[in-house]
Amino acid sequence: MKTHYSSSGGLPSHRSEEIAHAGTRFLPVITGLFVGVLILSNILASKMVGLGPFVFDGGTLLFPLSYIFGDILAEVYGYRETRKVIWTGFFMLILMSANIWLVGLLPAESQWPYQKDFANILMQMPRISLASIIAYFVGEWSNSVVLSRMKVATGGKWLWTRTIGSTLVGQALDSTLFVAIAFTGLYPPHILLTMALSNYLFKTVIEVVCTPCTYLAVGYCKRSEGVDVYDRDVRYSPFPTRQG
Repeated sequence: MKTHYSSSGGLPSHRSEEIAHAGTRFLPVITGLFVGVLILSNILASKMVGLGPFVFDGGTLLFPLSYIFGDILAEVYGYRETRKVIWTGFFMLILMSANIWLVGLLPAESQWPYQKDFANILMQMPRISLASIIAYFVGEWSNSVVLSRMKVATGGKWLWTRTIGSTLVGQALDSTLFVAIAFTGLYPPHILLTMALSNYLFKTVIEVVCTPCTYLAVGYCKRSEGVDVYDRDVRYSPFPTRQG
């Protein structure tokens, strides 16, 4: 396999088409963490939280971790592998929402007194999941594309510019779409605006604060896997194609 060396150091780097032949030991683990965080954050999103002037759904506390895992995936394994993980999360959100809806419709056992509680909390999930599916897909795809293109443009230098820059774009789209789809009609416009801004600021701040941890995780994965993918000559379609 022809190896390309990064201008930022001595680690071997690979074109994205070579990833299948390189180390991917941690890829299933990061994928599992990514999807797990995504599903948990959607369940927690059924509760609204108010902290001082900020209003946000409970999933906001956990959801930024999915972007951190997304940054690690795109930075280490490249856009093509990240796209597979994004689609995995997409289908798991659909599966979760469909099963919650189905279980909610099934008749409760006569001695089980929590049917109304289940309906009031978890039967919100189909709308929240629809909002999350659309917002997540657009946001994560944008995040991975921005990070991937910035990596090539900077020659692999200044990782923090990529992780934060891609989050600024991805989270702006994600927060706006999620709040608009999930809560329009349930809250007045000024609350929706406060919610969208709160989500955006909170998620972005978490990304900035966690930058040192992201550096450590990215460096460890690159060294351990022997992989540092540069997405040259990649078509950034959200859908898998033969050309990229």
